[in-house]
Amino acid sequence: MIFSMNNLKGKIAIVTGASKGIGREIALLFGKMEATVVLTARTNHLLQEVAQQIKSNGADTEIFQLELEDENSIKKLVEFVKDKFGALDILVNNAGITHSASLEDTSTEDYDKVMSVNARGPFILCREVLELLKKSESGKIINISSVVGVKGYPLQSAYTASKHALRGMSISLANELKDTSVRVHVICPGGVDTELIGRVRPDIKKDELIDPKEVAELAGYLVACKGRGVVDEIRIRRRTSDPWF
Repeated sequence: MIFSMNNLKGKIAIVTGASKGIGREIALLFGKMEATVVLTARTNHLLQEVAQQIKSNGADTEIFQLELEDENSIKKLVEFVKDKFGALDILVNNAGITHSASLEDTSTEDYDKVMSVNARGPFILCREVLELLKKSESGKIINISSVVGVKGYPLQSAYTASKHALRGMSISLANELKDTSVRVHVICPGGVDTELIGRVRPDIKKDELIDPKEVAELAGYLVACKGRGVVDEIRIRRRTSDPWF
């Protein structure tokens, strides 16, 4: 990776879903890169464990229990960041849920819940932090989509719809912000070794899954690299899956 461990010194970052999986590894890496990381998720004790690890490495961190389905909770997070730091440099929309069922067996309630967390929540959060990000010398938004944001699998219609929506919103927002200092990036991982994939794809052998640290390293590259080139999207697949999804 073309970045050093102090690339984010003085930067403020929000990471959603930071209590485990990909979000946890991104938060830990950003801490090692000397960013101040605002950890968000629903489960406080897991966030406390991540915060303790970040602080043990000498970095600063804050915790905010976030309900992505609740617009007021999102707005309170942004107000917390404004009051605490008066600035924001990085937003990582990582938190997400899944649902596995045929389309005909997926209730409207199930669909709405997945869309609310995976697409609506990141939409609102992006909107609410733009004022802060535009004040940054190099504001970054990284939205964690998925392989299903590019293609589709059976029994994942609601989840696929949500990740297509997140990716599509990201493309539109990137174009809206192209003449500002803010850049929007998307990472589309295939099967990653998380609790979520264990529920959705128990057929995939654990030793074939992508390590969450690999996805975190890609996020680290996106926020730290400087130059004339811009990486809009990164797709990372399992070594055993078909190329070029």
